Amino acid sequence: MNTSTGEQRKQLIEEIMQQHADGVITLGVAIRRLRLEITGFDQETFAKMCGMSTRALYQLETDKGNPTLGTLDSVLRKFGLRLGLMKAAAPGQTGMASIRQPHLAEPPPNHKASDKASGVVTRGSKPNRATRGKPSTGRGR
Repeated sequence: MNTSTGEQRKQLIEEIMQQHADGVITLGVAIRRLRLEITGFDQETFAKMCGMSTRALYQLETDKGNPTLGTLDSVLRKFGLRLGLMKAAAPGQTGMASIRQPHLAEPPPNHKASDKASGVVTRGSKPNRATRGKPSTGRGR
């Protein structure tokens, strides 16, 4: 365990949380800093504490892989933290600037307001109810 005082650890955790909230550091970098700067543990020791493999912790800290919510919760709880929701920053903005100046999505240039009403299927939309559940043609069963 690191030899810093409780107050110093609390301030460091707050600083790391704020940097993550501002978009300065990723979740993986935040977790790595918490592990190193608060506990001082190596990956193997900390991974065992959290009930995960060293490889899973490495992937989490390098923003790779696909950790479960339970895994993230297990790691964050070691520091008195938990998962939550926060407003995403608009492209090119970080932190509170995105709250003061929200990014409003505009429809694509070829978007027609009548497309949805006319049943036109565009990229990213689901097929209408009439075609759902029907077997596809051209494939044998």
